[in-house]
Amino acid sequence: MQSENARPARREKQMKIAVTGGIGSGKSAVCGILREMGYPVFSCDAIYRQMQTEPTFVAALQTAFPAAVEDGRLDRSLLASIVFSSREALEKLNALTHPEIMRRLYAAMADYPVSFGEVPLLFESGRQGDFDAVIVVYRPTEERIRSVCARDVLTREQVLSRIKNQADYEKIRKEGHTVIYNDGDMSSLREKVALAIRKIIG
Repeated sequence: MQSENARPARREKQMKIAVTGGIGSGKSAVCGILREMGYPVFSCDAIYRQMQTEPTFVAALQTAFPAAVEDGRLDRSLLASIVFSSREALEKLNALTHPEIMRRLYAAMADYPVSFGEVPLLFESGRQGDFDAVIVVYRPTEERIRSVCARDVLTREQVLSRIKNQADYEKIRKEGHTVIYNDGDMSSLREKVALAIRKIIG
């Protein structure tokens, strides 16, 4: 399996592939399968978590959301409750974080002939054109709600609030993108991922 730390020589043509989908759709599961297949995969969420440990970024968050930072320590749960209860607050956070997250993502992907980026806000930010291909992970809404409630110990109303603040994947035009329907078990999902990769990469 190829390590993210291994830096192969650059090639003339590189392929950057985005993996996206709504909360609870199974993006991380798909990305885990891609890693099992040996591909380098980078996560916007992981980059964001790293940024949250950096004093300069925490200071910027304190300026934007003073209630969420105390004594230089970020209260992640409080920040989440603030931004998911107000579209204006969410847009402020995205404006503060998203450009830097994407800059770091593109830099990490640049050293590989083929690489994948897990990008939750791909369509919301209009950055789908930055990638050579897009994989959209689709899962029925009720299954997404059950999954996130169990995973994050949230109420149904809290999950619905997060879904409401994301792109409506029921309505997104999927033409030109590769759709993976996450409606079975892990064995089925692995088969679908392998088929998608053959379609995209050949």
